[in-house]
Amino acid sequence: MTSESADAEVAEPRITGYLGGPARISTRFTFWLGVSTLIGFAAVAALGLLAAPADDVQGDAVRIIFVHVPSALGAYAAFAVTAAGSLMWLWRRSLWWDTAAHAAAEVGVLLCGLTLVTGMLWGRPTWGTYWEWGDVRLVTTLILFLVMVGYLSVRALGGDSASVATRAAVVGLIGAVNIPIVNRSVTWWANRTLHQESSLTDGKLEDLTLFTLVLAFVVCAMAILWMMIHRFRVGWLERQISDRDLSEALRARRAEVRQ
Repeated sequence: MTSESADAEVAEPRITGYLGGPARISTRFTFWLGVSTLIGFAAVAALGLLAAPADDVQGDAVRIIFVHVPSALGAYAAFAVTAAGSLMWLWRRSLWWDTAAHAAAEVGVLLCGLTLVTGMLWGRPTWGTYWEWGDVRLVTTLILFLVMVGYLSVRALGGDSASVATRAAVVGLIGAVNIPIVNRSVTWWANRTLHQESSLTDGKLEDLTLFTLVLAFVVCAMAILWMMIHRFRVGWLERQISDRDLSEALRARRAEVRQ
């Protein structure tokens, strides 16, 4: 191989997928997963809006649980993945887990924001107010949301990639500490919350309502998986592009030195 051809290869490296395949973020699996998720959303919407009965106390406001509860549990799951990925980065310096942690954090922030919005929409007809600062569940959920937004902000600051990953990992682990606090706040501070107990454990859901809620859980899990796969692949390609740019910068610097 001549020196010219070697320089050409350095200047234009081939970007491949994270398993050595072509640089793309969509596969047949993710395509059909996306299609299935859309069909699932349509089914949940039809059952939730047209078939499931209104609640004797909450009326039609109860239908918000088909979005609110899966979003909340999905946010917990996504942030747990972020915590696991953060731990693996700090322990093993795993680029795979660091990329997964970042992808999960973005998905989790989206779901946590949706949880807050639907919670406020549910609270207005049920509690008579969109927000109550004295409610522990609301406040702890907001804190969790803000901490994980901080995680994404640390990621966006730029700088040395390893240092950024380390700082973000610390924030991700701090955010994870709040997950059980949010989840158990209704039980631990029962006298300081307007939020009801878990809809799944109080035994008051009718059969069709329970079925629709379980289906919503399944569809939400599919949506989370679809989003995380795509965001992970985008993140991995971004790393490869960054590495390529660094290689090109080093090659240009070496050329300057030789001159």
